Amino acid sequence: MNRLIGVMLFACVVVAAVAVLAPHVQNVSASDSDDNRYPANHNPEIHALKMIAHGRETFRFDTFGDQKFWGGSLQLHKAIEGQKLGGVGPGVDPATALAVGLKVDVDALPDTVRQALKAGKLDLKDPATTLALLKFNSVVGVTGFFNNQGTLRSVGIQCALCHSTVDNSFAPGIGHRLDGWANRDLNVGAIVNLSPDLSSVAKVLGVDQNTVRTVLNSWGPGKFDAELFMDGKAFNGNKSAATLIPPAFGLAGFNLHTWTGWGSVTYWNAFVANLEMHGQGTFFDPRLADPVKFPVAAQNGFDNVRSDVDLITPKLADLHFYQLAIDAPKPPTNSFYHDAARRGKEVFNGAAQCSSCHVPPLFTEPGWNMHTAQEIGIDDFQASRSPDDRYRTSPLKGLWTHTKGGFYHDGRFPTLMEVVNHYDSFKGLHLTEQQKQDLVQYLKSL
Repeated sequence: MNRLIGVMLFACVVVAAVAVLAPHVQNVSASDSDDNRYPANHNPEIHALKMIAHGRETFRFDTFGDQKFWGGSLQLHKAIEGQKLGGVGPGVDPATALAVGLKVDVDALPDTVRQALKAGKLDLKDPATTLALLKFNSVVGVTGFFNNQGTLRSVGIQCALCHSTVDNSFAPGIGHRLDGWANRDLNVGAIVNLSPDLSSVAKVLGVDQNTVRTVLNSWGPGKFDAELFMDGKAFNGNKSAATLIPPAFGLAGFNLHTWTGWGSVTYWNAFVANLEMHGQGTFFDPRLADPVKFPVAAQNGFDNVRSDVDLITPKLADLHFYQLAIDAPKPPTNSFYHDAARRGKEVFNGAAQCSSCHVPPLFTEPGWNMHTAQEIGIDDFQASRSPDDRYRTSPLKGLWTHTKGGFYHDGRFPTLMEVVNHYDSFKGLHLTEQQKQDLVQYLKSL
């Protein structure tokens, strides 16, 4: 019902836009455009609205057919159901689901369910309640596929699983969607570890299932290791090789994305949809055929993936457009000291030399926004797992939304002050304590 209302509202917006723009469209003549390259019925504003609507739908709800993997191969739906409902094990109740970072979209719930939740009349310790939430399509980033008998037959995931959260306006973990925000509560490893059969993952990695489970348990909340399925490197010494889930907002205007700059937004969408979500599509990257750098990818043919039915490629353009349209959220006015932030801006652009790489207003470099580990004073472990052996200059807008888990790709700096102290020491800036404090407040204000 909520999605139907959304479609109706979108239709009203399109009609209104057409009414406003129609006079301008009607006034376009052949002489106004060269060789009819911009015909009278071409309207980029209307096209943009359609792309955003379609891209949002894909981002929030499209599994790309990955239920064949998550349900078919891993049998994750059986672990969610539990033995009493036809699955295996104790099942996953809502309290457990929320504890591992899954979120519930309150706008997808009927009024009766919201009222029951508010009154404490829903059993949050019963896996049957989880199934009900899945039937309402209210679990952010997860879709349940049901039999006629009402039992789960499979489960799939969407982009929103990792790159959306909720505002907790109804209860912790329950609220209105926040697309593009990094879900730093999400324990991906613990969720995947619920699967009763990880043999397909073990086969890809060339290890046994117990080893896979050990690796998954090492990730922790807010982290995922996409490169594991390329190079098989699960640990950096005695630390997990997983990296923090980054936000998917504020991505417009600059080149390479992800912590180590594998490619553009649309490249990474194709990479993740095919190789990480295990959707059905097409993906090509000859760099992954390198058996030395990417032995797992080369062994499994990840450099050239072709599905009989491509459920991904037709969605990439609209998905890309929607993601670029998600702006970084402004910080609450009471979340930083305004006078200090104004002073900190001067430090950012002056004594601290931050703006030489984090160029305003993009806060990354226009062009090839990559640096070696030596240039930023850290180890090269994660950079060496990427095609270019470098780290991306991460954009800074919306930092306040993803402070949980720390900063940098692996959260090595727990606070912004520790980031500032690192550069002060590494670059020999000799900032005063006041300058450091002011700089931190400016970063919080972005």
